[in-house]
Amino acid sequence: MIITTTNEIPNQEIVEILGIVKGTTIRAKHLGKDIVAGFRHLIGGELKEYTEMIKEARDIAFGMMVKEAEGLQADAIVGIRFSTTSVMQGAAEILVYGTAVKLKPKTQNR
Repeated sequence: MIITTTNEIPNQEIVEILGIVKGTTIRAKHLGKDIVAGFRHLIGGELKEYTEMIKEARDIAFGMMVKEAEGLQADAIVGIRFSTTSVMQGAAEILVYGTAVKLKPKTQNR
């Protein structure tokens, strides 16, 4: 399956739009990592615990979106976007969405 942030795919023609597909998850770190991140916030530097949390959440949401597209027998997902929202301190929602489509190779004029 082709997955892209662009709305078109080179040498492919979109022949059917199957609909919007999405994946979403809310993740939080456990108290111990939250405390470590709090100390790091005071002294500066990357909050690795939160970076890890967001990466995990992004991967989970992305997988949910792909699974939904596979259920529609899509050839590709175009125009994907990520959105992040803070739900509460130490917890974030990740949403990824795009348009599931059917493709066919473009014919070449010679």
